Amino acid sequence: MSTGHPGPASLLPFKEHKELEPDINIEFSNIEPRNKLERRLLWKLDLRMSMLVLVYILNFIDRNNVSAARSRGLVTDLHLEGKQFATLLSILFVGYIIMQIPSNMFLNYIGKPSLYLPACMVIWGIISALTGITANVTGVLLTRFFLGFVEAAFFPGAVFLISKWYKRDEIGLRLTILSCGNIISSAFGALIASGILNDMNDKLGHAAWRWLFYIEGALTVFVAIVAVFVLPDFPTNTKWLSDDERRLALRRMEEDVGVGDETETEQGGRCHGLYLAVTDWKVWWIALAAASQTVASSFVIYFPTLTATLGYNPTVTLLLVAPPFVCAAIVAFFWSRHSDRTQERFYHMSVSYVIGIIGFIISMCTMNTAARYLSLFLMEQSNPGIILLLTWISTSFPRPPSKRAVCFSLINSILQLGGIAGSYVWQSNWGPTYRYSYGICLAASSISIAMCWVFRQHLKTLNKKLEEEEREKGIKEKGFRYLL
Repeated sequence: MSTGHPGPASLLPFKEHKELEPDINIEFSNIEPRNKLERRLLWKLDLRMSMLVLVYILNFIDRNNVSAARSRGLVTDLHLEGKQFATLLSILFVGYIIMQIPSNMFLNYIGKPSLYLPACMVIWGIISALTGITANVTGVLLTRFFLGFVEAAFFPGAVFLISKWYKRDEIGLRLTILSCGNIISSAFGALIASGILNDMNDKLGHAAWRWLFYIEGALTVFVAIVAVFVLPDFPTNTKWLSDDERRLALRRMEEDVGVGDETETEQGGRCHGLYLAVTDWKVWWIALAAASQTVASSFVIYFPTLTATLGYNPTVTLLLVAPPFVCAAIVAFFWSRHSDRTQERFYHMSVSYVIGIIGFIISMCTMNTAARYLSLFLMEQSNPGIILLLTWISTSFPRPPSKRAVCFSLINSILQLGGIAGSYVWQSNWGPTYRYSYGICLAASSISIAMCWVFRQHLKTLNKKLEEEEREKGIKEKGFRYLL
C-alpha cells in the first residue's frame, strides 16, 4: 500500500492546509491548468531531489572505501588479523540498525529534512575523515561504528522525504534513480580510490589509504553544506513553493490513496506510528525477505576482493570493479521504468534475482577468467531487484505518515542484519574460488524470492477484500489497490 506521502511533519503549516482545503476540489477541477501546474511542480521537485542521488553516492563511498583500502596498506598498518576485517565491515551495520527508527521518527516530528539530513552528512563526513588518523583496531572499529550510527539517518530519511511528495505511479522511478546512486557509487568509488591510492602514497608523510579517507570525507562535508540550500522540506512547510503549488502537492497525496495525509489519518500520540508498525506482521515478513536478499548481495562489499581473483594488479583490479556496476545502473533504470508502467513488482524483481543466481552458479563452477568476470556482471543484476523490492515496500504500507516513517526504517534496520551476516560470508580461507560463499548467496536469494511470493499473494487477497467493500458500498470508481 502506499507508503509514500506527506506526513505530520510541521504542525504550524498544518493550519494553512486546513484553511485552504474547502475550495481545493473546485480549484483543481480544470484539467489543463492543473496539468501545467503539476508539470512545473514536478520539475522543481525533481531538480532539487536530484541532490539526494549525489548524497547517496557519497554515503556509500564513505561506507565502502575501507574495502578499497584493504589491499593498499590498511590491514598491515592497523595490524588486522583473522576475522577482524569482517568485523570492521559488520560493526557499521550495528550502528546503522540502532539509529534508523529513532532517526525517522525524529525527522517526521521536526519536519526539516533540508537541515537534518545535511547535518547528519557533515558529521559522517568528519567521522569518515577521522578514519584516516586511526592507528589500531580499536580506533578504526569506533569510527566505523559511529559512521554507521550517523549514516543511518540518510536512506530511510530520503525515502520518507520522497514518499511525501510523489504518487505511487511516480515513486518507483524516483527511488530507482536514488538507488542508482548506490550502484554508481561502487563504480565511481573504485575509480576515485584507484587515483588516490596510486598518486597519494607518502604525501606529507601519510599512506595513500589515509588520504583516501581524508579526501572523501572532506568532499562529503562540502556537498552537505550545498545540500542545505537545495533539498526541500515537506509540502506543508517548504518555503519556495507558491500557494497553488503547495495546495496541489497536498491534493496529489490525497488523491493517491483517497484520504488526506494529515489529520485524516493521524491518531494517537507520537509513538502510535511505532506501535502500528511493530504490530503489523507484514512488516516483519518482508523485512526478513529483504534481509535474506541482503545476504545474497553481500558480494558487493567484497567486490574488489572478487575482481582480485581474476589475477590482475591492484590498479587494474579496482578499475575492473566499475563496468558491472555501470551496467547494473543502466538496467535498473529501464527495468524499473517498465515495472512502473506495468504497475507490477514481484515478477520484475524475481527476474533480476534469477539472473544473479545464474551468476552465482557460474562462479561456483569455474575459475576461467572470462567466465568469472561475466558472472560478476550477472550477479550485479540482482541489484535492480533490490531497488524494486524497496520500491514495493515503500508503497505497501498504509497511512498514517508516522507509521510509514517507522515501517521503512524498521524494515531497513532488519535488512541490515543481512549486512552483518553477509560480512562473514566471504572468508579468506574460502578463496579464491569462494564456492561456499556463492552457495550461501544462492540459497539466500532463493529464500527471498519465496518469501516475496507469499507477500504478493497476501496483498492480492487484500485487494480482493477492498474490491468487495467497494461493491457492497456501491462505489463504482476503483479505489486504492496494493501493487503486486
